[in-house]
Amino acid sequence: MKYILNLLFCCFSIVVFSQKTPASKKEFKRLILNDSTYIKNLNNTTTNARTTKARKNVKKKKLQITDYKIISNTLDTTYVDTSLTIYKEYKFNYLRKDYFDLLEFSNVGQTNNQLSYNFTSNKLLPLFNAQARHFNYFDIEDIKYYNVPTPLTELFFKTTFEQGQMVDALFTANTSPQLNISIGFKSLRSLGKYQNIRTNSRNFTFTTNYLSKNKFYDAKFHFASQGLDSEENGGLSDENILEFEIKNEEFDDRAVFDPLFENADNDLEGRRYFLDHNISIKDSLGNHKLALGNILSFEEKKYEFNQTESDSLFGEAFVSAITDNVVLKTYNAQAYLKYSNKILGNFKANVDYTDVDYGYDSFVELENQNVTNKIKDQIITAGGAYTNKIGKLKLNGDFGIALSGNLTGNYINANAIFEINKDWLVEAAVNRNSRAPNYNFLLNQSDYINYNWQNISQFNNVQTGQLSFKVKSKYIDVTTDYTTINNYTYFTKNIVGNVSPVQFNGTVNYFRLLLSNNLTHKKFALNNTFRYQSVLDGAEALQVPEINLRSTLYYTDRWFKKALFVQMGLTGSYFSSYFANAYDPLLAEFYVQDDIEIGDFPRLDFFLNFRVQQTRIFFKAEHFNSAFSKTNTFLSAPNYPYRDFVVRFGLVWNFFM
Repeated sequence: MKYILNLLFCCFSIVVFSQKTPASKKEFKRLILNDSTYIKNLNNTTTNARTTKARKNVKKKKLQITDYKIISNTLDTTYVDTSLTIYKEYKFNYLRKDYFDLLEFSNVGQTNNQLSYNFTSNKLLPLFNAQARHFNYFDIEDIKYYNVPTPLTELFFKTTFEQGQMVDALFTANTSPQLNISIGFKSLRSLGKYQNIRTNSRNFTFTTNYLSKNKFYDAKFHFASQGLDSEENGGLSDENILEFEIKNEEFDDRAVFDPLFENADNDLEGRRYFLDHNISIKDSLGNHKLALGNILSFEEKKYEFNQTESDSLFGEAFVSAITDNVVLKTYNAQAYLKYSNKILGNFKANVDYTDVDYGYDSFVELENQNVTNKIKDQIITAGGAYTNKIGKLKLNGDFGIALSGNLTGNYINANAIFEINKDWLVEAAVNRNSRAPNYNFLLNQSDYINYNWQNISQFNNVQTGQLSFKVKSKYIDVTTDYTTINNYTYFTKNIVGNVSPVQFNGTVNYFRLLLSNNLTHKKFALNNTFRYQSVLDGAEALQVPEINLRSTLYYTDRWFKKALFVQMGLTGSYFSSYFANAYDPLLAEFYVQDDIEIGDFPRLDFFLNFRVQQTRIFFKAEHFNSAFSKTNTFLSAPNYPYRDFVVRFGLVWNFFM
């Protein structure tokens, strides 16, 4: 307690700054007033040491929140947000995303079971192995670039489970008005409550973006190095799960449970270099703009599973000590041409060359099949995109198609957004995609005999189509989508009990409805999110809970002469029972099963959060109702218990240098 009070005292004493998208226009205006005053004071106290031309230019004007920009890979821009909203509470977690459709495992940094699926995709190539380990893997579209007039730092901290912490740090600055750089490092270590589930992760990113004074040349570059490591124990045995469910007091210390094994770990590593640069020209009136650009990227991914001694859970093995590893190397070069016209809109055409090298170091000979070691391909693709705004109507569309290569594919996206007025917005979208199943469906090798297969010529492209419709209003947001999937590919256990890939012969029809709103009355508010979904055809291949809901009743106020912003409340979550996917630690993938149902248990969280100037401090009692329930029926996946009651805290600290 002494250390917590000292931490709170330090946090309440510092002046800081933040950067995200504002929660509302009213909140945005308030932030402009509050933070502009802070930035003005910062400028007035600027020392004479700031003698560069860039710093002098900053001093000449009053900085605004909108001067501190975060730019996505698709050039979408967000600005500073120092508010403490209910949505910040939902995103204060390991992934820094809303977990509404995810069910966490017991330790931070493990995988998550999915409660809902969105099959919209614009990818033409298969995905890499170990998709259950990819939740915290930063892809190209996850990298952000920055444009800031003065240095900006963000520090994120949150406690974990036993012997570890979680930290996410970012520093960004401009060496000149034309050149910005950023360095980010996210790190996690958590031992966990159960035996042999320790997690380690690191995500290092470096970005730089440059725009010449005459705006003729624009470049964005990033480097990402990532490692996601987790010990694996296979979950608890059926006998141990029974002891867990009846709340046997001898097992209140979760480390007493004996997992299925304690000698395995898996590791996902990746390295990526990415460059997007272009030259552009425009007429004197700015009505026409033409840009010629080039994108280069190289990424190497590696997945390993190691076990000091083989286990009968996975069947027979070639050797006693298991060492499985697979590598994917992808090189992509794109040339693109963009044309912009104030009336006609924005056009893009591109041609890509992609070299793929996936596989293993050796061949595998089985009694009934020889398994090759490589999938190599050179693919040429073409694509285009169009965006325009006509009055209150926004149009967006893009497509891509593989012109050559063995890994064929195509996709098309189109959406239209119509803003009826400031309170009503309607959006309609359609997506179609066809691409090969993920690489480990096509080819997999292992020291375990049953985990060797080759389906390169047997499996067809997975074909998905989705139609979605959204209505956003001041009262309620409604989103509905309908998805059809042909040749759906998934993992399941075969008749002899081995996990293997299967391709569904029929068509999966999948419907989803999402309702959300935020009701306020004076200092109280009620935030609700409700999802209904149903697999109309193909339920044996795709299984989801029919109902998923979350409701938060919370209170906000300003204390101590409005110096302290307080947010406290209660969140209840629930999803209906269903045959959830089981987890295979060897593949680091989920597989379909129909033996064990999970769900139908409530989760209650109490939170108390503070905001002092631009510092946000978070306290949460997670799943506190488990402490007084008579039985434990909560699981994240078959044989994997969900989290017990725990109190955790953390903060987000943003400031200038």
